[in-house]
Amino acid sequence: MNDYALLLLGIICAGIGGELFVRGAVGLAHWARITPGIIGATVVAFATSSPELSVSISAAMVGKPQIALGDALGSNVVNVALILALALVISGIQSPRDSVKRDFPVAVLVPVITAVLFIDGVLSRLDGLLMLSIFIGWLVAAVIEARKQRSAAQEILGAHRAGFIALSCVAGLVFLVAAGSLIVAGARGIAVSFGIDEFIIGATIVAVGTSVPELATTLIAKLRGHDEISLGAILGSNIFNGLFIVAVAAVIHPITVSWREVAVALVFGLVAVVLTFPTRQGFIGRRRGMLLLMVYAVYLTAILQHRSF
Repeated sequence: MNDYALLLLGIICAGIGGELFVRGAVGLAHWARITPGIIGATVVAFATSSPELSVSISAAMVGKPQIALGDALGSNVVNVALILALALVISGIQSPRDSVKRDFPVAVLVPVITAVLFIDGVLSRLDGLLMLSIFIGWLVAAVIEARKQRSAAQEILGAHRAGFIALSCVAGLVFLVAAGSLIVAGARGIAVSFGIDEFIIGATIVAVGTSVPELATTLIAKLRGHDEISLGAILGSNIFNGLFIVAVAAVIHPITVSWREVAVALVFGLVAVVLTFPTRQGFIGRRRGMLLLMVYAVYLTAILQHRSF
């Protein structure tokens, strides 16, 4: 199939999948009697990060875990500095500080922990297990909070059928994963035809392509007025990418890479997350979105310059 047709088909799948998945996620939150924010940070975040997980396992199994690392770290910058930024440009996001008090500190710590573990140039299996233990601790905290909310909530009067919710989530996820694969294939083919360097393709197009599920879910959630899902899914996805996906790759095959090679993605990933902290009024405005887009533009420039040396 023509590369441009693949790209167009991927975009169409992203729109369909995002709509179905957001509907399913909101229904799941009602059915489970917990806030959409927790669903966004856990179920939605994990599901939309499935392309990164697939890339991570495949790359590590063939002895190239550096690809997994680059995709995960690059996707974390894309998630915040491009995807969340676009949602903010549409309109600001209302997110009280209390709603991110669990996820935001962990999302900030992810690039810091990764940088510390990479000082010696190797992310060993032991380092991977350490990252997995931190991830499990965060996940347990999210489950405990969800159980507290569920026990305190009133029973839902039957409008949300579990079967329909599950079908919407699964169908939406299938479309989203297919969209990511189609967009990566189409965009990579177009880039190669223009003679763009393979490293640049991986650091930009593949990272954006595997983030298509987050992009579609975040933008559609924003357009539907579900701000909690938008921000929760982005923060949760970054935690999942940084602490679980990278850790899985390291456990399968230790990752050897110089600190300088990962520094650009780690620094910009940290800066982007810090810029998402809500104001005292619990609001993240359009100006913040424009600033994040500028951060992403500088990030791309930094990658190009780094590659040229």
